Amino acid sequence: QEGMPQTLSSTSMFTPCGFSPHLHTSKEGEQGGLIFQDGNLTSASLDALIQHLIPTTDYYPEKAYIFTFLLSSRLFIEPHELLSRVCHKCIEQQRLDDPVLDKARIRKFGPKILQLLTEWTETFPYDFQEERMIGHLKDMIHRIAPCDEAYWKKMNQLLQTLNQKLATLSHGQEGIVKISAAVSDKLVAFKTKPPSIQREILSVCSDPYTLAQQLTHVELERLSHIGPEEFVQAFVHKDPLDGTKTCFSEQKKTSNLEAYVKWFNRLCYLVATEICMPAKKKQRAQVIEFFIDVARECFNIGNFNSLMAIISGMNMSPVSRLKKTWSKVKTAKFFILEHQMDPTGNFYNYRTALRGAAHRSLTAHSNREKIVIPFFSLLIKDIYFLNEGCANRLPNGHVNFEKFLELAKQVGEFITWKQVECPFEQDPNIIHYLHTAPIFTEDGLYLASYESESPENQTEKDRWKSLR
Repeated sequence: QEGMPQTLSSTSMFTPCGFSPHLHTSKEGEQGGLIFQDGNLTSASLDALIQHLIPTTDYYPEKAYIFTFLLSSRLFIEPHELLSRVCHKCIEQQRLDDPVLDKARIRKFGPKILQLLTEWTETFPYDFQEERMIGHLKDMIHRIAPCDEAYWKKMNQLLQTLNQKLATLSHGQEGIVKISAAVSDKLVAFKTKPPSIQREILSVCSDPYTLAQQLTHVELERLSHIGPEEFVQAFVHKDPLDGTKTCFSEQKKTSNLEAYVKWFNRLCYLVATEICMPAKKKQRAQVIEFFIDVARECFNIGNFNSLMAIISGMNMSPVSRLKKTWSKVKTAKFFILEHQMDPTGNFYNYRTALRGAAHRSLTAHSNREKIVIPFFSLLIKDIYFLNEGCANRLPNGHVNFEKFLELAKQVGEFITWKQVECPFEQDPNIIHYLHTAPIFTEDGLYLASYESESPENQTEKDRWKSLR
């Protein structure tokens, strides 16, 4: 009896070095409805792609193919429908409906189908929140189990792992929802500068290095909940061959992705609030310098998302207009950071720094060196343009697989990064502050800013008047 195929750890499936889009060696032409160019699968009908996913007694699809197809197929077919078709084809091809099963044959096939189901549940656990998915999974295993006792054990293991994973994910989501609810009550629309509304950040954490580490905690915690499929589902359009409905007609299934973008915005406003609040110029300058140091530590850690949020907060007009405050700040360090995140040349400097961090991450010995937290809204924008820029289907109705290999490369790299364990000790006090400290609305920021340094010109004076 054959052993189970080796499972690679889930990261090796994605790391750019382990990601080989070369899914075949034949140079040109067509095989079973799959079109190849220079040995790469470029397009195929949906049926041919589904067939290519299905293991047989002597074939198992490449890891890169499984990830790419499971990620992109949801643009054309819902996961439960796909799994149903995979199961039906297996039943046909392996004659699992025969009154007497060919045990020798099924023992060759069994480990492979189990392996495929395991990879699916590990990489896209959210797909299995649906009863129908679990139903197909169990049905498949019930059919092959009579040929080998071990298959029952495998199934129980698989379901247990899946349940644990889903429980952890939903527990984390509930935590985030709870925090968000608590926060939304506190997004007090401060109309006037409140009598010291809160402890300020420096009383909670005065060490920039520590704050950068705690921000990294929050980022990695939130990233860990984002499923790879959310990147595709964020851009689901109608499939031209199925004019009636989008694949995910019910809700968009991108809640973790959206919650993460909200966190970025909150951090921008928190930085701006902390700077505009103090009544004295000297204190405001001190807060600015503190955040510049925090941003620099974030850069060193590889936490580009917090870095960008801090810079964006400092660049909001209510903050940048405080000329007298800024004149007290040693700005050289700030300009260096701003230069790193400069949008010119499609964020050329940032992309270079990101590649450097990604490279460091690949050769890292410690979790500390593995951290790469990309500037998230730019990652989404890249994926959006990739999606808008190429058709999902070619004029002959084939699936444009070349596009999806590129998509899988970008999402796959992100999945590798989000799996890094945070190496820093957590400080619940600071993290609680980051999530719950009240922040000004935009109007509140302008009011606080005008009270700190009065309006310079007519536009500002009019604005101040209308706000009061």
